[in-house]
Amino acid sequence: MTDHTARKMRVHRMEWAARDVLEVEFRLPEGGDVPEYEPGAHIDLTLPNGITRSYSIKGDPQLRDRITVGVGLDAASRGGSSFIHRTLRVGDVIPVAGPRNHFPLVEDAPKVVLIAGGIGITPMVCMARRLAALGRDFAFHYAVRSADRAAFLDELQALGIAPVLHVDETAGGPMDVAAAIADQPGGTHFYCCGPAGMLAAFEAATAHLPETHVHVEYFSPRVIAVEGEDRPITVVLDRAGKTIEVAADESIAAAIQRVGVSVDTSCEDGICGTCETRVLDGTPDHRDSVLTKSEQEAGRTMMICVSRCKGDRLVLDI
Repeated sequence: MTDHTARKMRVHRMEWAARDVLEVEFRLPEGGDVPEYEPGAHIDLTLPNGITRSYSIKGDPQLRDRITVGVGLDAASRGGSSFIHRTLRVGDVIPVAGPRNHFPLVEDAPKVVLIAGGIGITPMVCMARRLAALGRDFAFHYAVRSADRAAFLDELQALGIAPVLHVDETAGGPMDVAAAIADQPGGTHFYCCGPAGMLAAFEAATAHLPETHVHVEYFSPRVIAVEGEDRPITVVLDRAGKTIEVAADESIAAAIQRVGVSVDTSCEDGICGTCETRVLDGTPDHRDSVLTKSEQEAGRTMMICVSRCKGDRLVLDI
């Protein structure tokens, strides 16, 4: 389910899950059911410092009165995870939008392989719980830099789920992602969420597999090679009846907001999918980490926070 509505939710519980990892539970102030969601979904939190950030849901979809996320403290935080860790407190009420899901679980796959690194464990907890409840065949690999950073293990073990844990400090280096992918039966679906190095290794190891069987969620943007320097482009906002000029050094989303038209944004790095917009005419220059290769080639939608235009003009369904 995709829900673009922002609603006020209260921080009901905050607990340490591991070193630099907080588990944060939200409920509606008036009580009642939260929006339904499926494994792989995330929500967008608009924090009191004015920024909006996306966080994966780790909770149980069957618990209808709450949404629970995991938040890792990012050393390079621009005010999202650092604010949550250091300033947000139980009882605070903030706008929460979603859930949205660009990382859906294929529940009827003959086998699923889950590979998580660090805070990338968050959506995998929800996925593993669902697969276990369905009695599906799955493997679960979890890599962390040090043992004290391994989050949610007690919860998983209580469900009878025991991930294969890789600790970099103990093993003397990063997990062999290719080994976890090798020799799996045909039709297996592979999921990976973690740091950039792990995701790069994962994409390299799955390059020979059907795109529909490979699923990736980024917490930091891919490094994307850009040919030449950006140039100004013209963007037509079809529903708003406006034509705007986007400077070479500004994003399409920022230019749209500059002329007073509201658009949803969150990460501003092309990793969350919040700003996905339908393209009516023109060829997008995709620079996001959400759309699959075939989706990018189709050019029907684009992430306006980072992507641009291969020509001089785009028409958007805004």
